[in-house]
Amino acid sequence: MKTCIVLSVLLFSRLCNGKFPSWFKFGAATSSYQIEGAWNISDKTPSIWDTFCHIKDDVKCSNANGDVAANSYYQWKEDLDAAAELGLDYYRFSISWTRILPTGYPNKISKDGVRYYNELINGLLARGIEPMVTMYHWELPQNLQDLGGWTNALISTWFADYAKVLFTLFGDRVKTWLTINEPLIMCAAAYSENTGFAPGISDPNYGAFLCAKNTLLAHAHAWRIYDVIYRPKYGGKVSIANQIFWMEGQSEEERKLGELTYSLNVLYTYPVFSKNGGWPAEIEEIIATNSKNQGFSFSRLPAFTTEEINFVKGTYDFFGLNYYTSRLVRKATKEDKLNWPFTGSHELESFLTVDASWRNENTVPWLHEYPIGLRRILEWVKKEFGDIEIIVTEIGYGDGGEDGNDYNKIRYHKEHLEQVELAINAGINVTGYTVWSLIDTFEWDSGNTVKFGLYKVDYDDPKRARIPRPSAKFYAAVIQARSFDVLHKYIYDEL
Repeated sequence: MKTCIVLSVLLFSRLCNGKFPSWFKFGAATSSYQIEGAWNISDKTPSIWDTFCHIKDDVKCSNANGDVAANSYYQWKEDLDAAAELGLDYYRFSISWTRILPTGYPNKISKDGVRYYNELINGLLARGIEPMVTMYHWELPQNLQDLGGWTNALISTWFADYAKVLFTLFGDRVKTWLTINEPLIMCAAAYSENTGFAPGISDPNYGAFLCAKNTLLAHAHAWRIYDVIYRPKYGGKVSIANQIFWMEGQSEEERKLGELTYSLNVLYTYPVFSKNGGWPAEIEEIIATNSKNQGFSFSRLPAFTTEEINFVKGTYDFFGLNYYTSRLVRKATKEDKLNWPFTGSHELESFLTVDASWRNENTVPWLHEYPIGLRRILEWVKKEFGDIEIIVTEIGYGDGGEDGNDYNKIRYHKEHLEQVELAINAGINVTGYTVWSLIDTFEWDSGNTVKFGLYKVDYDDPKRARIPRPSAKFYAAVIQARSFDVLHKYIYDEL
């Protein structure tokens, strides 16, 4: 065992002795569909993911679903015990829209759903852990999807009503809210060709952009409701969580193409965080031109009115950043099959690739490791939007998890935490780091085949036992010391 541990040290480029400020916070995350199970318990109704994994070809969800998942609806105390064992400052979880509002509307509020989330929130506070709550992590009520879902302009009103219910029920104890998780994925991936994401509608030309605008209007409605009604009482903060891939040209000749592709990738940030609001002007012009050339009488990217621009602009209290990986960009050739269409690469004829030096030793084919990409995004946020607070609201590494020895996951988080430390030392206002995920989760189109959890969930055990991996012990040691000084001791002495 000692030999294996010594060999694992060689995976690290160097041991970082940097310390994090006392105000910096460490967290971990999950989402409701991915861990709760109890999909039809009490008066809960189906979400789009229930429908997608039940009715669609089983291959779409890798022959799995979230019907039971980690069984956290019943075993939430074990999850919170794991969070406490790690010493987390906060735990990010999401609320299932249909568990709170079975009809999707506020005409019926589920007593059972309210009880469940009250117990979860109170259990966290009793353990000295702050709740960070995501209102929407892709679980749209199926009956709202039947009316068009995120492509129906009324969705912003439906979401505002839902948000108001959550603020009213839980706002006295929840001080940090995320309205919507990763609109890039929930819109663009769900409407891309051969989509593996619910609701699984193949309409990459228009559906994703309709969803994009309506998502941002919905977020803005929720933020403004909180700002006017609840902030004076509770003093919390609200934002949106954007997944961003750092992108740059593969060569100096392709620098401009890299910048444009990145601007399209971060489409959801400009309307909220930029000084002028609205879509990036150059991207808006390109898509309008593409639409005209394709025979459309309108731009496939719906324009914001002046009133809508002002309504969405400035609706944040911090920048929520989800980061996993990066890409290099070059001009596509005739032989290239445009990959990652949900990033909009087909709009610019850009082909996304990686550097040969970027590791990809996990079971997630798209997760190539480029820690510097995280710092590049942090630098970009400050340069583009000013000195605003940034919370890394999600970052993680998935592997097969068969033997439980997740040393690659340790390396991944060590190297990315080092980039956060460097950013802080450079004057960037990063205040938190959120590991995805606390426990193993149902990973959407990957089902149960990928293990991001610091804690293993034994899916073969009816009791769904939670078992700490080495990465859990590593993260707990870092949190306790607020430093990487513990790394040498942890590897040699504690395992």
